[in-house]
Amino acid sequence: MITLTDFLIVSAALFCIGLYMTVSKRNAIQILIGIELILNAAILNLVAFGKYDKVNNSGQIFALFAIVLAAATTAVALAIILNVYRRYKTIDPNDITKLRD
Repeated sequence: MITLTDFLIVSAALFCIGLYMTVSKRNAIQILIGIELILNAAILNLVAFGKYDKVNNSGQIFALFAIVLAAATTAVALAIILNVYRRYKTIDPNDITKLRD
């Protein structure tokens, strides 16, 4: 049987990997993937705690909202990355110094 501790360990591992990717990578796409891993760790926690809420299933409802929010965030972030690449011909966040015309 999978216990709550197992869910929390996997979630902590996902969070740590996502945090490492967000901090250490120099590519905007990889940073975005790191942020998605962090969001997936939070969603896993919501579902894991919602498993033990037999009355309301509020964990699954919050997880559904978090998944929709993550999808919208990803769409906006990819649009921004594509516009930055079109203008500067790079997706390295350190090379983008001037955002104004």
